[in-house]
Amino acid sequence: MLLVLLAASTFARSARTVHVFVAVCDNANQGIVPVPAALGNGQDPQRNLYWGAMFGVKTFLGKSSEWEQKTITTAKRADVLDHVLFKHKASGTLLLAEAFDGAAMRQCIQGFFNALAGHDTLPLVANGASISFGGAADLVCFVGHDGLMDIDLGVGDVKTPVTGRHADAMVLCCYSASYFGPHVARSNGDLLVSTYGLMAPEAYVLDAAVRSWVTGKQANAAREAAAQAYHAYQKCGVGAARKLFGAKASP
Repeated sequence: MLLVLLAASTFARSARTVHVFVAVCDNANQGIVPVPAALGNGQDPQRNLYWGAMFGVKTFLGKSSEWEQKTITTAKRADVLDHVLFKHKASGTLLLAEAFDGAAMRQCIQGFFNALAGHDTLPLVANGASISFGGAADLVCFVGHDGLMDIDLGVGDVKTPVTGRHADAMVLCCYSASYFGPHVARSNGDLLVSTYGLMAPEAYVLDAAVRSWVTGKQANAAREAAAQAYHAYQKCGVGAARKLFGAKASP
């Protein structure tokens, strides 16, 4: 009994939760400019550009001193090739990232919107404790190729938000403000970070934006954090990065 109680206390009941839907890069099944074969195999997440590569979500957060990985004992969902849970050391925030099969872009996008609207709550057991993600997450993120450039997602494909549901959202893909923005609004989400141009949706942007979010700062702070991180790695200029994420420089 003592061991069970200790395991359950691993995660604070009040810990906020983040659910990240990662559409792994797929040369064969996504309308992208092809990348090297190993990085663009949508069925091999461990080497994939957006998951297991140097700046992929699993690898980048896994090497960060800000996050610690936790053991998940719940089985992966259909269309999910890998999943990983991180705890933000300073705040206790829990982040679940799921790597969706590159051929399952529609399922990944619909899963993102369903969660944002409060549907498909996902119970997860990790380190002996039960935590809920999906429609129970406080922040819902999408990372990868902008699949809405290739998929016709109608109004009827986005579920009506659960009464009282209002979650934050971040969408890290090309031109996400215009492609994802209207659907996020219909899902009753608050789109904190999105893009107004082409981008490389690598994990340093997700990391910086989420770490800003956990501090409780305003939306522009998360956009500024995303822009600063993007410039640091892409060397594109702070002004260009701010324009990409719609961040307004402090006066």
